[in-house]
Amino acid sequence: MDNRAIGIFDSGVGGLTVAKELIRCLPNEDIVYFGDTARVPYGTKSKQTIIRFSVENVLLLLRYNVKVIVVACNTSSSVALTKLRENFKVPIMDVISPGVSDAVSATGNNRIGIIGTSATVKSKAYQRQILKRLPCARVFSRGCPLFVPLVEEGWLTGRITSEIIGYHLMDLKKNRIDTLILGCTHYPLLRSGISKFMGKEVRLIDSAVSTARSVKRFLHEGGLTSGRPSAGRLSFLVSDEPAQFKSIGGKFLGRGLIKVRKASYGV
Repeated sequence: MDNRAIGIFDSGVGGLTVAKELIRCLPNEDIVYFGDTARVPYGTKSKQTIIRFSVENVLLLLRYNVKVIVVACNTSSSVALTKLRENFKVPIMDVISPGVSDAVSATGNNRIGIIGTSATVKSKAYQRQILKRLPCARVFSRGCPLFVPLVEEGWLTGRITSEIIGYHLMDLKKNRIDTLILGCTHYPLLRSGISKFMGKEVRLIDSAVSTARSVKRFLHEGGLTSGRPSAGRLSFLVSDEPAQFKSIGGKFLGRGLIKVRKASYGV
């Protein structure tokens, strides 16, 4: 047993969808979440900048003696994961591998779609992993830059949201995919509209759900699960003023954020 906390970082609030699933799967675990709200978004930044930000986020979480770090940002997972694992001893888990595993298992016609930020799509991280596991797959990707602002403004339904979803996903629908990876932690909040547009025959893969299952399995297999009988403690840290994070964070987490405080980078 290991009562140290699980560390999670994201560029902002989106990673709270991962935190939500971890709380559901591992209710007795302490969780320390860091949202880099002063430097969001990561999806439009250069590779070097994303790596630097990700390293600084890990250094911050290590102050809290975490036993594992979950990179709950698809952009960081796709660009910085190798560097992070090379430079830190703490186990570091990503949101890409679990989603790929579920997508490969789910597809029937081997035609898999991916939606994400520009940096995630450009990295081809999902494509490489899918083709490594399923060489015969046809993989189609699409950047959806308008999805994040829609979610953060709370425009989860309505005519404008439906039109934007259709605009971004039309080509994927034409390519007759049967599985679609939601390759950004914001996107599960648009799941209803995405599913309606793509149709019931398309299976949506929520990387937050996949990642939570992967973390749970890792902790159990390594004997690292918490031994406490009570609910774990939740700590939320941000790099900018907490007010905006608190105002929209509850939508992602599905519950109120009890306390959010500002943290500084580095060690």
